[in-house]
Amino acid sequence: MRDNYQVLNNGMAIPTIGMGTYSPENDRRTTENAVKMAIKMGYCHFDTAQIYGSEPALGNALNKAISNSLVEREELFVTSKLWGSNHHDPVSALEQTLNNLGMEYVDMFLVHWPVRLKPWVLNPLPNEEDFDQLDLETTWEGMERCLELGLCRGIGVSNFSCTKIERLLDYASVIPAVNQVEMHPMWRQSKLREFCKDYNIHVSAYSALGGPGNYWGSTAVVQNPIIQSIANKHNATPAQVALRWGLSKGVSVIAKSFSKERLKENIGALDLELEDDDLLEIEQMEQWKIMRGEYYVNQTTSPYRTIQDLWDGEI
Repeated sequence: MRDNYQVLNNGMAIPTIGMGTYSPENDRRTTENAVKMAIKMGYCHFDTAQIYGSEPALGNALNKAISNSLVEREELFVTSKLWGSNHHDPVSALEQTLNNLGMEYVDMFLVHWPVRLKPWVLNPLPNEEDFDQLDLETTWEGMERCLELGLCRGIGVSNFSCTKIERLLDYASVIPAVNQVEMHPMWRQSKLREFCKDYNIHVSAYSALGGPGNYWGSTAVVQNPIIQSIANKHNATPAQVALRWGLSKGVSVIAKSFSKERLKENIGALDLELEDDDLLEIEQMEQWKIMRGEYYVNQTTSPYRTIQDLWDGEI
């Protein structure tokens, strides 16, 4: 297969460039139009989550494209994620996601964070009283049930450290197919990538450009002088260099843009070739984790008292 697909441990093929659909505004029409443009450009991997609120718009755009014969459902790879308030019942949560999407199944269903919240909490930034007791073993059993019922084709995790995956593997009947984490040239995840490779768990990179435009994101990656200099050398853009770097590491990259130019630019990373000295230069860049998850840490109700607890010292 060409490098625009990677094969997962369950035999599925994941397209290596995906379109993210999180936006602070979550405007339905804007999202639908962007997805429609993306399909016409050749995107077939789309990333959403219950907490993003973008499932209905994404589903509507994809179903219109299917009915207009722009794409077939089997060509699409749709990922959604289990929010913390649904850890007690992943099956019902996924059924709600499928209802939002207007689909019979998703391709990949991920545990969004290793955090359990009370069932009524729909706040992406939970308060102290919103946390519930974490029980990932029961949550993962529910995820495996989703798979058995045919509601998804694969299951995985997101924002899991090596240590958390190792613990999960102690009781999991199904090994996660994917671990979706922050990864870009300034947060390279070399330890996690090596660990996941040992267990044949595919790493998918969110914020592959550093999340510019998000409330927690940064332009530090695309504005980094090393990235800009490599881009100039290849007559490419900084975004293309950052995405191509991720692809060179064997991961899939998720980049969110709703603009036609940027969507085209991002998928153009597939045509860029970086040289060995480019990759060596990137390895010298200072590391900085942008999405730290501070709001999942507190001294009373969270299972994580410190940031180091949340990431098991891998930060």
